[in-house]
Amino acid sequence: MEELESRVHGGTPICTTELVSARDFLLQSDFSPASDYFGRLRQIQDRLQTRPADDLPVRRGKHDYGGEAAGYWMQVQSSFDHVILSLCYEGEFNWKRGRIKISHRFNQQGRIDFVEAKLLRSLDSNLDGAIRKLLMIKNFQSIRKDWLEAEAFVLEILPKELIFLYDSIFRCERTEILSWLTNIGHRQVSDLLSDLSKRPLNSLPRSKGLNGDHGNGNGNGHGNGGSGQKDLSALRTDEIAWPILARAASLESVVEIVDPKNVIVRYHEQ
Repeated sequence: MEELESRVHGGTPICTTELVSARDFLLQSDFSPASDYFGRLRQIQDRLQTRPADDLPVRRGKHDYGGEAAGYWMQVQSSFDHVILSLCYEGEFNWKRGRIKISHRFNQQGRIDFVEAKLLRSLDSNLDGAIRKLLMIKNFQSIRKDWLEAEAFVLEILPKELIFLYDSIFRCERTEILSWLTNIGHRQVSDLLSDLSKRPLNSLPRSKGLNGDHGNGNGNGHGNGGSGQKDLSALRTDEIAWPILARAASLESVVEIVDPKNVIVRYHEQ
C-alpha cells in the first residue's frame, strides 16, 4: 500500500490491474471494507480520478460487458465518464407475464445520475418498450461529480412492473421505495465486484454475452449479447469502469421527498 501511495504523484504510473490486485489481496486476507487499508486504497483511487485531464486515460466509444455474477445476469456499459449497470427481472401478476430492465448510471465519482426502467414486456401491452426515468439527478451532467446532496426528479406514478424486483414494494412508504431503488444499484455493484475479485484474472467467461432487452430476466437465464460484448471478468482491466464501480460500491444514499415529483438525494460522507 505504501508503494502505491508513493507513486500517486510521481514515479511509475499506477495501472488498474494493480488496484484490482490490491483489493483482491485485502478481501482474501479478510480485511473489513471499513478498515484503514480499504480507506487508503479508496484515497489512491480518488487521487487518480482527480488528476488533470491530460494525465487520464483517453478512450472513445463505449465498452459493453455481460455475464453472470452474484447469481444474476448483468450488463455493464462503460463510457468515458460513466458506467451503466443493468439487470432484468420478470414475473407474473394477475395471470400476465411481464419483464422489466432496471439500469443505474453512475458518474466518475460513483454517484447516481439516474435510475431507469425499460418495460420490455409491460403488464399493459400498450406500454411495451416504454422507457421511464424513475429518478434523475437534476443537471447531473454539469454539477460537481463528488456531490453529497443533490435535487432530483422522480416519476410520480411508478411502474407496477417493479413488483418483479420485490413483490411487496408498493406496501412500503414512498421515501423507502425511492431510497431502495437508488441503493440496490450500489449494492449490486458491490456484489459484482466481490464476485469478480474471487476469480482469477484469466478466468473463463461465464456467459456468451448478455443483451438486457432479449435475455432471460429472472436472473437465471442466458442472454444473447452482441459480438462486441466482453465477459464481465474483463471489467477488472477497464481503467475507466473499475474505479467508478469501486466508488459506487462503497456508497449509500437516503432520499427525502420534497413533493410528488421532486426529491433530495443525500450520500453519507466517506
